[in-house]
Amino acid sequence: MMNPPELQTEEMLRPPVNRSMRVLDRSFFNRRIPLSAARIFNSQNISAVRNTLTKSGDGLFLPRITTIRKDPDPSLAASGRKCYLLRPSLKHNDQGSWGPTVSEMVSQQNIGVIPYELEIGYNDWTYQEIMEAILPEEAAEGELPTGFTNVGHVAHLNLREQYLPHKHLIAQVLMDKNTSVRTVINKVDNVGEESEYRTFQYEVLAGPDDLMVEVSEENCLFRFDYAKVYWNSRLNTEHHRMVNNFKPGEAVCDVMAGVGPFAVPAGKKGIFVWANDLNPDSYKWLDDAITRNKVANYVRPFNEDGGKFIKRAAVELLSTDHGVKKVVKGPSKRKTLNADGPKGADVGEQSVVIKQPKFFSHFVMNLPASAITFLPSFIGIYAGPEFAGQEIPMPMVHVYTFGLKGDDNTPEFERICRDASELIGAPVTLDDPETEVFDVRDVAPKKRMFCCSFRLPREAAFRKP
Repeated sequence: MMNPPELQTEEMLRPPVNRSMRVLDRSFFNRRIPLSAARIFNSQNISAVRNTLTKSGDGLFLPRITTIRKDPDPSLAASGRKCYLLRPSLKHNDQGSWGPTVSEMVSQQNIGVIPYELEIGYNDWTYQEIMEAILPEEAAEGELPTGFTNVGHVAHLNLREQYLPHKHLIAQVLMDKNTSVRTVINKVDNVGEESEYRTFQYEVLAGPDDLMVEVSEENCLFRFDYAKVYWNSRLNTEHHRMVNNFKPGEAVCDVMAGVGPFAVPAGKKGIFVWANDLNPDSYKWLDDAITRNKVANYVRPFNEDGGKFIKRAAVELLSTDHGVKKVVKGPSKRKTLNADGPKGADVGEQSVVIKQPKFFSHFVMNLPASAITFLPSFIGIYAGPEFAGQEIPMPMVHVYTFGLKGDDNTPEFERICRDASELIGAPVTLDDPETEVFDVRDVAPKKRMFCCSFRLPREAAFRKP
């Protein structure tokens, strides 16, 4: 018993299957599919014919396949004649397979029905369709490795064990189907566990071993060696959210700044940022980003231990005089020196100097594997003699950390606050309206990244050592 026509159609339009393929052979996917086409006699009717046959369901529907083609007769094609591809079940030599719309258009001599051989190949199918045709059935039936992190021209995979025997095939097809990708790598360890700089070991699966990338985020351009610094494109939304917490003219201490995804966009908003990272390569590319994005008046780079930097930066900021001259547009008024001229003339523009504050409004610690252990550095941060007699506003502290994923995150939120309270030696509770534990993103099936934001307790900030 033959398959129904629609099932035959679906099978015809799938890529050929070769589950034993180990080296990508693109030519294997070349196919010639016998179809029929509507020859359009008048080129001015191309759009009308296509719309009518599409509406009647007589046209070919195949994603990424152009249905308006040159006429297969070379002499007609040379004169600009076109044809429209028809559904596979409609046969040029069997009028019984034609629908009423096709029959009527033929009788009116708007079209003729002719044979057409459609040539399709590797470029006409998606990554997923190709993978389903070449991976073993047990792998193809599972969740295909479609997700990857795009960092400039590099696609960063984190393949599960069952896909490792096919990793080079996967990488080559992925690169073919994503024109912006020139190199595909696979992570071979866990970020943050093997290196204090959050770098990772990798293997190149396709393309050159070139991890010098350029990334655009928040209208800022970053250039760095992805093999030597930490960058996560999936944190774009979080970078935007955090920077929106800062107000122009405030001072922010970015303790684990990386290459500057918080600091540089904040600098563009007129926020003073002291940005630090322990990794010398991160410091190098942070400095490059500051220059490249012209935010040197607002962002200062540092390269030292985060715990020491917290206290040193607070002391040094107090004694640093720095301002940025800025042009402010009117409408300010001034008196005219000409007695005969109009009084209160509009100045239009004037220069003002925006002074860097003496105290940080925010401390950001984006090192979720260990940032929370740096909280004791805030104990006594304002207890030194240089702060005596100063009116010091308490800053917000934003510390990133990992936790368990659950349907209800409340227990994790409470645990994170308890941990913060113990480490800082003062209460950090969700009862305080300024305290928030924000659910950032999934990291693993049972692991999430959180950001705990709270106002630094005065009793911790002024506690004597």
